[in-house]
Amino acid sequence: MHKSRFIHRIALAFVLASSNAAWAAQPEVNTGLPLVRLQIDGHTLTAEVASTPEQQQTGLMNRRSLPANRGMVFVFAESQPVCMWMKNTLIALSVAFITTDGRIVNIADMQPQTEDVHCGQTDVRYALETPLHWFAQHGIRPGARVLGLPAPSR
Repeated sequence: MHKSRFIHRIALAFVLASSNAAWAAQPEVNTGLPLVRLQIDGHTLTAEVASTPEQQQTGLMNRRSLPANRGMVFVFAESQPVCMWMKNTLIALSVAFITTDGRIVNIADMQPQTEDVHCGQTDVRYALETPLHWFAQHGIRPGARVLGLPAPSR
């Protein structure tokens, strides 16, 4: 092998290894919350799990961005009336209200830093927040089933 090609390949391998290490060392969001991979009508979404009252109260507040196929799933101990608002939330979101069996009841679009209340049309066990219009962009409507939802804590 020609000496300059050999050096070029070593340099390229070093750059690739360095960029992969840098990427791995910088997670998208390091909240310490567990992640789940959800499937909805053939579309995959990775969601942080907010299962305690403290995690749910904070939600996605003060975040400046949310990657396209990321979200947060709120897991409630029992099926109950659930309403969401956007106080101190800097990014526009859509929220799906989901029953115990994983069916989406209704979806609402929410604007940042508002105190407008968005509620499930019936008692729900889960609420799934995504970037604004994620559900519409993927053709997901009420009645769709969400697979991979975490079991509620007891």
